[in-house]
Amino acid sequence: MKLRINSGFQFYFRRIEDRCKEIPIHRHFSTGTIFFVYELSNKPMIVMKTTKKNNVASVSEQDSPALKELFVDGLKDIYWAEKHLAKALTKLAKAATSSDLKTAFETHKQETEVHVERLEKVFSMIDVKAVAKKCEAMEGLIKESETITEETEKGTMVRDCGLIMAAQKVEHYEIASYGSLRTLAEKLGYPEVADLLQTTLNEEGETDKKLTVIAEEYVNEEAATEA
Repeated sequence: MKLRINSGFQFYFRRIEDRCKEIPIHRHFSTGTIFFVYELSNKPMIVMKTTKKNNVASVSEQDSPALKELFVDGLKDIYWAEKHLAKALTKLAKAATSSDLKTAFETHKQETEVHVERLEKVFSMIDVKAVAKKCEAMEGLIKESETITEETEKGTMVRDCGLIMAAQKVEHYEIASYGSLRTLAEKLGYPEVADLLQTTLNEEGETDKKLTVIAEEYVNEEAATEA
């Protein structure tokens, strides 16, 4: 049996004899996300759980200065990304057609500003100056969202559909980034830093879910009826 989930990946699974039993079938290494198969009332479905290991073996920054350098470089990258995303979300909110999507972008702008402050706290906790390093990936994703705005008609659901697609690409990039940084923080022996990064990771995941709900509730359907 084959099931397609939102990310586009396909997972194959066997039926479960005992209802409500969960079987882990895949773990995302950096984010700690485990995919489970559930069998409830003969309706199998795949869900994700983000887990944290309590017994993570850590190394000190003295033991691995190269890993610390990689970690700091990743922080600088996502710091630049968040600061520029905050500006881009204002434009996305203005370009959106539906009030729900406008609100989602405005809300996430506020969250993103908190993410910037949280990263500055992380830099302080590891005694590193908060410096942004240009994130080529985020720059490209923001440009893509601007292109969608330019190439779609104002006031249409087709535009909203495109903006959601662009915004979810951004969220998926951030989810991968924060998941990886969280794992590195654990390895380097920064449990409090790891908790802060996990908090942001959770918020990015919630934003991605909200965008999916908006798209599936009416945006995609209405966009399909537009000329």
